[in-house]
Amino acid sequence: MKYAFYPGCVSRGACPELYTATLEVCNILGIELDEDSLRSASCTGAGVLQEKNLRLGDTLNARTFAMAEKAGLPLMTICSTCQGVMSQANQRLVSDPEYLASINEDLKEEGLEYKGTINPKHLLWIIVEDLGMDFFHSKVVRKLEGLKLAPFYGCYIVRPTEALGFDENPERETSLEAVIEAVGAEVVDFPGKTLCCGFPILTINPKNSVKMVANHTIDAKDRGADAMVTPCPLCHLNLDGYQPNASSAAKRDIDLPIIHLPQLVGLSLGIAPEKMRLNKHIVSTKKLLSELAVAP
Repeated sequence: MKYAFYPGCVSRGACPELYTATLEVCNILGIELDEDSLRSASCTGAGVLQEKNLRLGDTLNARTFAMAEKAGLPLMTICSTCQGVMSQANQRLVSDPEYLASINEDLKEEGLEYKGTINPKHLLWIIVEDLGMDFFHSKVVRKLEGLKLAPFYGCYIVRPTEALGFDENPERETSLEAVIEAVGAEVVDFPGKTLCCGFPILTINPKNSVKMVANHTIDAKDRGADAMVTPCPLCHLNLDGYQPNASSAAKRDIDLPIIHLPQLVGLSLGIAPEKMRLNKHIVSTKKLLSELAVAP
C-alpha cells in the first residue's frame, strides 16, 4: 500500500516528533510513503489563507493534488487541519468544472493539471478503512491496558461532514475511539473532543485561546484521563505547548500529556518511545510511560 505523503508544515517544523513517529509506524504497518512526488508541495493555507484569498488557497491545493495524480498515488496526510482544508478545496474543485479549468490554467506554468481524482486521506482513516481494524489488531504487540485516553479530534477532521465524506464513511465519526480501543486503552469521552483547541485565535486572543486549552484538558483530566490523543499537530501545539499557561490561568495543576496519534499507535506496535521522541513534549510523558512499564 503506497501513498504520496503530505506531512504538512508542522510535522516538519514545530512537531518533528510526529513526523518521526509516522515513519516508524508506517514501516511496521506496511504503508509505503513516497515523499519525492510532493517534495515541492506548499502549505494548504490552514484555513487562514482561505479567509483572505480562497482562490489562491484552492490553487495551492490543486497543485498538490496534481502532483499526487502525476505520481499515480493516493494522498496521505497526518494533519487534521490539512485534511479539512484539502477536503473542502477538493469539494469546490470537483463540483465546479469551470472553476477547476480556470485553476488548471494557472497550473500550466509548471506543466501540471488536476483532473479531480485525488481523495486526500488522513492516516487515522487509512488505519480504520484501508488497512482495516482486523489487520491493525494483528499488528498490536503491546496492549495498553489500564491506560485511560481522551480523544481530541479538533475542528477540521469532523466538519463540514459533507466535504469530509462522513455520509459515505460513517465510521469516521468514531475512528479515533476505535483506535484507542484497539490498542487496549479505555476511552474517556468528553464534550470538547470535537471543539476547537484554541490555536486559530492564539495570536489575536491569547487569553481565550489559553482558556480553551484549560477547559479541554481539565475536563478530560477530571473525567479520569491519563493522557489525551489527537490526530492534529496544531491541536498538539496548543494543548501541549500552552498547557503550562492554562494551568497558571486556571490556578490548578493539569499535567495531562498530549500524544500524537502515531505515537499512541507506535507504543502498541512495540516501538521504543525514544524513537518516537516522546521525551520532547512540553508536558512530560515520563509518568505515563512508567505506568505502562515502558522506558521513556
